[in-house]
Amino acid sequence: MNTHQIDTQNMKKAIYDFPDHLEKALNIGKQFQPKNVFNNIQNIVVTGMGGSAIGGDICHTLLSDELKVPLIVNRNYSLPHWVNEHTLVICSSYSGNTEETLTAYEDAKAKGAQICGISTGGELTEKLRTDQYDFITTPAGLQPRAALAFSVVPMLYLLNSQGLIGDSIFDDISDTIDLLSVLRDDYAEDNDLNPTHSLAMSVYQSLPIIYGTSGSTSVVALRWKGQFSENAEMMAYYNELPEMNHNEIVGWENNTEIIEKMSVLWLKDLDENERIQLRQKITRGIIADKNVNQHIISVSGSSARIRLLHLIHFGDWVSYWCAIHHNTDPTPVKPIMQLKEELSS
Repeated sequence: MNTHQIDTQNMKKAIYDFPDHLEKALNIGKQFQPKNVFNNIQNIVVTGMGGSAIGGDICHTLLSDELKVPLIVNRNYSLPHWVNEHTLVICSSYSGNTEETLTAYEDAKAKGAQICGISTGGELTEKLRTDQYDFITTPAGLQPRAALAFSVVPMLYLLNSQGLIGDSIFDDISDTIDLLSVLRDDYAEDNDLNPTHSLAMSVYQSLPIIYGTSGSTSVVALRWKGQFSENAEMMAYYNELPEMNHNEIVGWENNTEIIEKMSVLWLKDLDENERIQLRQKITRGIIADKNVNQHIISVSGSSARIRLLHLIHFGDWVSYWCAIHHNTDPTPVKPIMQLKEELSS
Protein backbone atom coordinates (compact mmCIF):
# COMPACT_ATOMS: atom_id res chain seq x y z
CA MET A 1 0.00 0.00 0.00
CA ASN A 2 1.66 3.21 -1.19
CA THR A 3 1.57 6.08 1.26
CA HIS A 4 2.40 9.75 1.42
CA GLN A 5 5.83 10.73 2.72
CA ILE A 6 4.20 12.57 5.63
CA ASP A 7 2.43 9.34 6.71
CA THR A 8 5.51 7.89 8.37
CA GLN A 9 3.76 4.98 10.13
CA ASN A 10 1.38 4.12 7.29
CA MET A 11 -1.99 5.01 8.79
CA LYS A 12 -3.27 4.71 5.24
CA LYS A 13 -2.65 0.97 5.31
CA ALA A 14 -4.29 0.63 8.73
CA ILE A 15 -7.44 2.27 7.36
CA TYR A 16 -7.29 0.34 4.08
CA ASP A 17 -7.02 -2.92 6.03
CA PHE A 18 -10.29 -2.41 7.95
CA PRO A 19 -12.12 -5.15 5.96
CA ASP A 20 -9.17 -7.48 6.58
CA HIS A 21 -9.29 -6.62 10.28
CA LEU A 22 -12.99 -7.48 10.36
CA GLU A 23 -12.28 -10.86 8.76
CA LYS A 24 -9.42 -11.60 11.14
CA ALA A 25 -11.60 -10.56 14.09
CA LEU A 26 -14.33 -12.95 12.92
CA ASN A 27 -11.82 -15.78 12.89
CA ILE A 28 -10.60 -14.87 16.38
CA GLY A 29 -14.16 -14.78 17.64
CA LYS A 30 -15.03 -18.14 16.12
CA GLN A 31 -12.19 -19.73 18.08
CA PHE A 32 -13.30 -18.28 21.42
CA GLN A 33 -14.40 -20.94 23.89
CA PRO A 34 -15.66 -19.41 27.17
CA LYS A 35 -14.65 -21.10 30.42
CA ASN A 36 -17.38 -19.44 32.44
CA VAL A 37 -21.14 -19.26 32.11
CA PHE A 38 -22.72 -15.93 32.97
CA ASN A 39 -25.92 -16.25 34.96
CA ASN A 40 -29.02 -14.06 34.96
CA ILE A 41 -27.45 -11.07 33.20
CA GLN A 42 -29.76 -8.08 33.63
CA ASN A 43 -27.52 -5.34 32.25
CA ILE A 44 -24.18 -4.90 30.48
CA VAL A 45 -21.45 -2.34 31.05
CA VAL A 46 -18.59 -1.90 28.59
CA THR A 47 -15.82 -0.02 30.36
CA GLY A 48 -13.01 1.51 28.35
CA MET A 49 -11.61 4.70 26.87
CA GLY A 50 -11.02 6.16 23.42
CA GLY A 51 -10.86 3.70 20.56
CA SER A 52 -11.66 0.81 22.89
CA ALA A 53 -14.76 2.43 24.37
CA ILE A 54 -16.30 3.36 21.04
CA GLY A 55 -16.39 -0.33 20.19
CA GLY A 56 -19.03 -0.62 22.90
CA ASP A 57 -20.98 2.32 21.46
CA ILE A 58 -20.95 0.71 18.04
CA CYS A 59 -22.07 -2.66 19.43
CA HIS A 60 -24.90 -0.90 21.25
CA THR A 61 -26.12 0.62 17.98
CA LEU A 62 -25.61 -2.54 15.91
CA LEU A 63 -27.60 -4.53 18.46
CA SER A 64 -30.33 -1.98 19.19
CA ASP A 65 -33.04 -4.21 17.68
CA GLU A 66 -31.76 -7.39 19.29
CA LEU A 67 -30.40 -6.95 22.81
CA LYS A 68 -33.03 -7.60 25.47
CA VAL A 69 -31.03 -6.10 28.35
CA PRO A 70 -29.59 -2.57 28.63
CA LEU A 71 -26.01 -1.92 27.52
CA ILE A 72 -24.10 1.22 28.50
CA VAL A 73 -20.54 2.39 27.89
CA ASN A 74 -18.57 3.56 30.93
CA ARG A 75 -15.72 6.03 30.37
CA ASN A 76 -14.53 6.51 33.91
CA TYR A 77 -12.44 5.14 36.78
CA SER A 78 -15.53 3.85 38.58
CA LEU A 79 -18.69 2.02 37.57
CA PRO A 80 -22.30 3.04 38.22
CA HIS A 81 -23.52 2.31 41.75
CA TRP A 82 -26.17 -0.08 40.43
CA VAL A 83 -23.61 -2.56 39.05
CA ASN A 84 -24.00 -5.88 40.89
CA GLU A 85 -23.85 -9.66 40.49
CA HIS A 86 -26.38 -9.47 37.64
CA THR A 87 -24.17 -7.10 35.62
CA LEU A 88 -21.83 -8.27 32.87
CA VAL A 89 -18.83 -5.94 32.79
CA ILE A 90 -16.74 -6.10 29.60
CA CYS A 91 -13.35 -4.48 30.17
CA SER A 92 -11.93 -3.23 26.87
CA SER A 93 -8.41 -1.82 26.60
CA TYR A 94 -6.34 -2.24 23.46
CA SER A 95 -3.03 -1.82 25.29
CA GLY A 96 -4.24 -3.53 28.43
CA ASN A 97 -2.70 -0.73 30.47
CA THR A 98 -5.37 1.99 30.39
CA GLU A 99 -5.48 3.28 33.95
CA GLU A 100 -9.18 4.16 33.95
CA THR A 101 -10.09 0.67 32.73
CA LEU A 102 -7.82 -1.08 35.21
CA THR A 103 -9.37 0.88 38.07
CA ALA A 104 -12.88 0.14 36.81
CA TYR A 105 -11.93 -3.55 36.67
CA GLU A 106 -11.19 -3.50 40.39
CA ASP A 107 -14.47 -1.70 41.01
CA ALA A 108 -16.32 -4.39 39.04
CA LYS A 109 -14.73 -7.07 41.24
CA ALA A 110 -15.65 -5.16 44.40
CA LYS A 111 -19.27 -4.89 43.22
CA GLY A 112 -19.46 -8.62 42.52
CA ALA A 113 -20.06 -8.21 38.79
CA GLN A 114 -19.52 -10.94 36.22
CA ILE A 115 -16.45 -9.92 34.22
CA CYS A 116 -14.74 -10.59 30.90
CA GLY A 117 -12.32 -8.62 28.77
CA ILE A 118 -10.76 -7.74 25.42
CA SER A 119 -7.13 -6.67 25.04
CA THR A 120 -3.85 -7.29 23.27
CA GLY A 121 -2.20 -8.10 26.61
CA GLY A 122 -0.80 -5.86 29.31
CA GLU A 123 -1.92 -5.65 32.90
CA LEU A 124 -5.59 -6.16 32.09
CA THR A 125 -4.97 -9.55 30.50
CA GLU A 126 -2.82 -10.59 33.46
CA LYS A 127 -5.58 -9.63 35.91
CA LEU A 128 -8.23 -11.47 33.89
CA ARG A 129 -6.05 -14.56 33.65
CA THR A 130 -5.13 -14.55 37.33
CA ASP A 131 -8.75 -14.09 38.40
CA GLN A 132 -9.88 -16.79 35.93
CA TYR A 133 -12.19 -14.57 33.92
CA ASP A 134 -12.80 -15.05 30.23
CA PHE A 135 -10.95 -12.80 27.79
CA ILE A 136 -10.23 -12.51 24.09
CA THR A 137 -6.72 -11.57 22.99
CA THR A 138 -6.48 -9.39 19.88
CA PRO A 139 -3.52 -8.54 17.63
CA ALA A 140 -1.15 -5.79 18.79
CA GLY A 141 0.77 -3.28 16.70
CA LEU A 142 -1.99 -0.83 15.75
CA GLN A 143 -3.11 2.51 17.08
CA PRO A 144 -6.21 1.80 19.21
CA ARG A 145 -8.40 3.89 16.89
CA ALA A 146 -7.19 1.82 13.94
CA ALA A 147 -8.02 -1.43 15.76
CA LEU A 148 -11.77 -0.80 15.80
CA ALA A 149 -12.63 -4.18 14.28
CA PHE A 150 -10.82 -5.86 17.18
CA SER A 151 -12.88 -3.92 19.70
CA VAL A 152 -16.25 -4.54 18.07
CA VAL A 153 -16.24 -8.11 16.75
CA PRO A 154 -14.80 -9.88 19.83
CA MET A 155 -17.35 -8.06 21.96
CA LEU A 156 -20.10 -9.45 19.75
CA TYR A 157 -18.70 -12.96 20.22
CA LEU A 158 -18.56 -12.52 23.99
CA LEU A 159 -22.26 -11.62 23.95
CA ASN A 160 -23.09 -14.38 21.48
CA SER A 161 -21.28 -17.02 23.53
CA GLN A 162 -23.72 -16.39 26.39
CA GLY A 163 -26.85 -16.41 24.24
CA LEU A 164 -27.38 -12.66 24.65
CA ILE A 165 -27.45 -12.15 20.86
CA GLY A 166 -27.91 -14.39 17.83
CA ASP A 167 -25.72 -15.05 14.79
CA SER A 168 -27.22 -12.65 12.22
CA ILE A 169 -24.81 -9.83 13.04
CA PHE A 170 -21.92 -11.95 11.80
CA ASP A 171 -23.59 -12.35 8.40
CA ASP A 172 -23.83 -8.55 8.18
CA ILE A 173 -20.16 -8.22 9.04
CA SER A 174 -19.24 -10.73 6.34
CA ASP A 175 -21.28 -8.73 3.83
CA THR A 176 -19.55 -5.54 5.02
CA ILE A 177 -16.18 -7.15 4.33
CA ASP A 178 -17.24 -7.95 0.78
CA LEU A 179 -18.51 -4.41 0.17
CA LEU A 180 -15.58 -2.50 1.66
CA SER A 181 -12.99 -4.77 0.05
CA VAL A 182 -14.16 -3.31 -3.26
CA LEU A 183 -14.80 0.31 -2.25
CA ARG A 184 -11.57 0.86 -0.32
CA ASP A 185 -9.56 1.06 -3.54
CA ASP A 186 -11.62 4.08 -4.61
CA TYR A 187 -11.34 5.68 -1.17
CA ALA A 188 -7.55 5.25 -1.23
CA GLU A 189 -7.13 7.25 -4.46
CA ASP A 190 -5.50 10.67 -4.17
CA ASN A 191 -7.86 12.51 -6.51
CA ASP A 192 -11.20 14.29 -6.50
CA LEU A 193 -13.02 11.35 -8.07
CA ASN A 194 -12.65 9.81 -4.62
CA PRO A 195 -15.58 11.14 -2.54
CA THR A 196 -13.64 10.90 0.73
CA HIS A 197 -10.79 12.93 -0.77
CA SER A 198 -13.07 15.62 -2.21
CA LEU A 199 -15.02 15.94 1.05
CA ALA A 200 -11.77 16.33 2.97
CA MET A 201 -10.66 19.05 0.55
CA SER A 202 -13.89 20.92 1.22
CA VAL A 203 -13.75 20.79 5.03
CA TYR A 204 -10.13 20.54 6.15
CA GLN A 205 -9.70 24.29 6.66
CA SER A 206 -12.87 24.54 8.73
CA LEU A 207 -14.30 23.33 12.03
CA PRO A 208 -16.40 20.25 11.15
CA ILE A 209 -19.77 20.04 12.92
CA ILE A 210 -21.04 16.49 12.50
CA TYR A 211 -24.73 15.80 12.98
CA GLY A 212 -26.04 12.25 13.29
CA THR A 213 -29.35 10.75 14.33
CA SER A 214 -29.97 9.36 17.80
CA GLY A 215 -29.86 5.57 17.82
CA SER A 216 -28.34 5.22 14.36
CA THR A 217 -25.72 7.56 12.89
CA SER A 218 -24.98 9.45 16.13
CA VAL A 219 -22.33 6.86 17.05
CA VAL A 220 -20.73 7.41 13.64
CA ALA A 221 -20.72 11.17 14.28
CA LEU A 222 -18.85 10.49 17.52
CA ARG A 223 -16.34 8.32 15.66
CA TRP A 224 -15.84 10.97 12.95
CA LYS A 225 -15.22 13.63 15.59
CA GLY A 226 -12.54 11.50 17.24
CA GLN A 227 -10.88 10.68 13.92
CA PHE A 228 -10.73 14.32 12.85
CA SER A 229 -9.02 15.09 16.17
CA GLU A 230 -6.53 12.21 16.26
CA ASN A 231 -5.75 11.66 12.58
CA ALA A 232 -6.01 15.18 11.19
CA GLU A 233 -5.23 17.05 14.45
CA MET A 234 -8.33 19.19 13.88
CA MET A 235 -10.94 20.28 16.37
CA ALA A 236 -14.35 18.85 15.52
CA TYR A 237 -17.74 18.72 17.19
CA TYR A 238 -20.73 16.40 17.03
CA ASN A 239 -24.36 16.31 18.10
CA GLU A 240 -27.50 14.42 17.19
CA LEU A 241 -31.05 14.89 16.05
CA PRO A 242 -33.66 15.36 17.33
CA GLU A 243 -31.99 16.70 20.51
CA MET A 244 -30.07 19.52 18.81
CA ASN A 245 -33.40 20.91 17.55
CA HIS A 246 -34.34 21.66 21.15
CA ASN A 247 -31.31 23.81 22.00
CA GLU A 248 -28.28 23.97 19.72
CA ILE A 249 -30.19 25.14 16.67
CA VAL A 250 -30.55 28.55 18.35
CA GLY A 251 -26.76 28.78 18.74
CA TRP A 252 -26.33 29.42 15.02
CA GLU A 253 -27.34 33.07 15.45
CA ASN A 254 -24.37 34.97 16.90
CA ASN A 255 -20.59 34.91 16.36
CA THR A 256 -21.06 34.78 12.61
CA GLU A 257 -17.35 35.33 12.02
CA ILE A 258 -16.75 31.97 13.74
CA ILE A 259 -19.71 30.24 12.07
CA GLU A 260 -18.31 31.15 8.66
CA LYS A 261 -15.32 28.92 9.44
CA MET A 262 -17.47 25.86 10.17
CA SER A 263 -18.65 23.01 7.95
CA VAL A 264 -21.76 20.96 8.73
CA LEU A 265 -21.68 17.26 7.87
CA TRP A 266 -25.07 15.54 7.91
CA LEU A 267 -24.80 11.77 8.34
CA LYS A 268 -27.90 10.12 6.90
CA ASP A 269 -29.25 6.59 6.66
CA LEU A 270 -31.96 5.20 4.38
CA ASP A 271 -34.03 3.91 7.29
CA GLU A 272 -34.34 7.17 9.19
CA ASN A 273 -37.68 8.14 10.68
CA GLU A 274 -39.70 10.39 8.37
CA ARG A 275 -39.93 13.06 11.04
CA ILE A 276 -36.14 12.99 11.44
CA GLN A 277 -35.77 13.46 7.68
CA LEU A 278 -38.08 16.46 7.83
CA ARG A 279 -36.18 17.88 10.80
CA GLN A 280 -32.91 17.53 8.89
CA LYS A 281 -34.33 19.31 5.86
CA ILE A 282 -35.73 22.22 7.87
CA THR A 283 -32.59 22.55 9.98
CA ARG A 284 -30.36 22.57 6.91
CA GLY A 285 -32.45 25.41 5.54
CA ILE A 286 -32.15 27.42 8.74
CA ILE A 287 -28.38 26.94 8.83
CA ALA A 288 -28.08 27.70 5.11
CA ASP A 289 -29.08 31.30 5.85
CA LYS A 290 -25.72 31.64 7.62
CA ASN A 291 -23.79 30.73 4.42
CA VAL A 292 -22.31 27.65 6.07
CA ASN A 293 -20.58 24.93 4.05
CA GLN A 294 -22.90 21.88 4.31
CA HIS A 295 -22.60 18.31 3.08
CA ILE A 296 -25.02 15.37 3.21
CA ILE A 297 -23.24 12.04 3.54
CA SER A 298 -24.92 8.68 3.01
CA VAL A 299 -23.43 5.39 1.89
CA SER A 300 -24.44 2.12 0.27
CA GLY A 301 -25.21 -1.17 2.00
CA SER A 302 -28.04 -3.69 2.03
CA SER A 303 -28.79 -3.28 5.75
CA ALA A 304 -28.56 -0.55 8.38
CA ARG A 305 -25.76 -2.46 10.11
CA ILE A 306 -23.68 -2.66 6.94
CA ARG A 307 -24.27 1.01 6.17
CA LEU A 308 -23.20 1.98 9.70
CA LEU A 309 -19.87 0.17 9.34
CA HIS A 310 -19.45 1.55 5.82
CA LEU A 311 -20.06 5.10 7.07
CA ILE A 312 -17.42 4.62 9.78
CA HIS A 313 -14.90 3.48 7.16
CA PHE A 314 -15.82 6.42 4.92
CA GLY A 315 -15.15 8.85 7.78
CA ASP A 316 -11.80 7.25 8.60
CA TRP A 317 -10.72 8.04 5.05
CA VAL A 318 -12.01 11.62 5.23
CA SER A 319 -9.94 12.22 8.38
CA TYR A 320 -6.90 10.68 6.70
CA TRP A 321 -7.16 12.94 3.68
CA CYS A 322 -7.65 15.96 5.94
CA ALA A 323 -4.35 15.06 7.59
CA ILE A 324 -2.63 14.84 4.20
CA HIS A 325 -4.08 18.20 3.11
CA HIS A 326 -2.72 19.67 6.35
CA ASN A 327 0.67 18.06 5.75
CA THR A 328 0.18 16.30 9.10
CA ASP A 329 1.38 12.82 10.00
CA PRO A 330 -1.92 11.04 10.84
CA THR A 331 -0.51 8.57 13.38
CA PRO A 332 1.30 10.30 16.29
CA VAL A 333 -0.80 11.62 19.18
CA LYS A 334 1.82 13.63 21.04
CA PRO A 335 -0.54 15.45 23.46
CA ILE A 336 -2.00 12.11 24.62
CA MET A 337 1.47 10.70 25.19
CA GLN A 338 2.54 13.86 27.04
CA LEU A 339 -0.53 13.62 29.26
CA LYS A 340 0.15 9.96 30.09
CA GLU A 341 3.79 10.71 30.91
CA GLU A 342 2.87 13.56 33.24
CA LEU A 343 0.17 11.47 34.94
CA SER A 344 2.64 8.67 35.60
CA SER A 345 5.39 10.94 36.94
